[in-house]
Amino acid sequence: MRPEEEILRILRKAEIDLLATLPCEKIKELLDRIPGRFTQVPLTREEEGVGICAGAFLSGLRPGMVIQSAGIGNMVNALCSLTKYYGFPLPVLASWRGVYKEKVAAHKVLGKALPKLLEALDIRYREIHTREDIPLIAEVVEDAYREEKPSFALLSPGLWRGSGRELAPERVPRAAEYRGVAPEPRLTRYEVLKAASPYIEGKAVVCNLGFPCRELYEVLDQESNFYMLGSMGMCSPIALGMALGTDKEVIAVEGDGSLLMNPGTMATIALMRPPNLTILAIDNNAYGSTGNQPTVTAGGADLEMVARGFGIENTVKVSGRREILEALEDKKPGPRFIHVIAKPGNADVPHLSLSQEEIKARVMGFLRK
Repeated sequence: MRPEEEILRILRKAEIDLLATLPCEKIKELLDRIPGRFTQVPLTREEEGVGICAGAFLSGLRPGMVIQSAGIGNMVNALCSLTKYYGFPLPVLASWRGVYKEKVAAHKVLGKALPKLLEALDIRYREIHTREDIPLIAEVVEDAYREEKPSFALLSPGLWRGSGRELAPERVPRAAEYRGVAPEPRLTRYEVLKAASPYIEGKAVVCNLGFPCRELYEVLDQESNFYMLGSMGMCSPIALGMALGTDKEVIAVEGDGSLLMNPGTMATIALMRPPNLTILAIDNNAYGSTGNQPTVTAGGADLEMVARGFGIENTVKVSGRREILEALEDKKPGPRFIHVIAKPGNADVPHLSLSQEEIKARVMGFLRK
């Protein structure tokens, strides 16, 4: 049995059903064999995979990641403030660059430091150098799911022999139509949430961190709300993972600052096409939780056009109370992107009184009913 087949057999036996992936030429044969065996979510950045896997677990799936080790540096904050903080299982198979006959010198610095980096983060890992080491991957998965934490398998290039087949990607032509001038902002984020609350009540909601969470908690606290307490930029990735594992409607309460941190997730959403996902993007031209410093949308960047350019076809731009509710109630197939032009400003509301463990347990109970 080829090592790729043995690894995939171990993952299947461990009941992994979703793999978030980013390519490395050392594991191209492994990646080529994933489609048709697992739900594959091709990523634009490793960090978004951390959020997608968290959401997928909440809704009852058993996710994992297959990436290049260089991307681990992109994941550190999300691994700590999302995966470890909330207690999400995350087995990661990483093609370990920089340590075995490496020809790209730029990989060597992080590659050699990687074991110490994972140790500093208190993340357990196994080194997979030969065929005899492959069974250790089962322990990586078992550790992750038993202890609800990240666990890594570092796959040395010395493990592989031969080259994978080359696959030509299919291109899907899409056109983004310019929608004209944005409407004037009428509502603050708090007022937008109040306007949207009749629709989002009873739905699964992932809410951006900081003041958005505090305001939603004040407007409409419900067991189906996943309040983010860290990991800026992970709102839409978590919502995507959630939507892939449930038939329930999922709404991401996003902000312009958060979306700009991981805009590639909109491309991933367009590719996966979850019909039950809505992004409610509240764009107030500001980083509201840190003092209302302007984001680049204040300089003219149009998030709706970005979403359409990435391939999300069902989009709309609104600013008034009635428009917001009408856009939410318009049952066009998802994924949907509702771009709400809002005024900056934060409501004077208290902090959440829920712990991360309580938030996680409530949402899991709602999604897995």
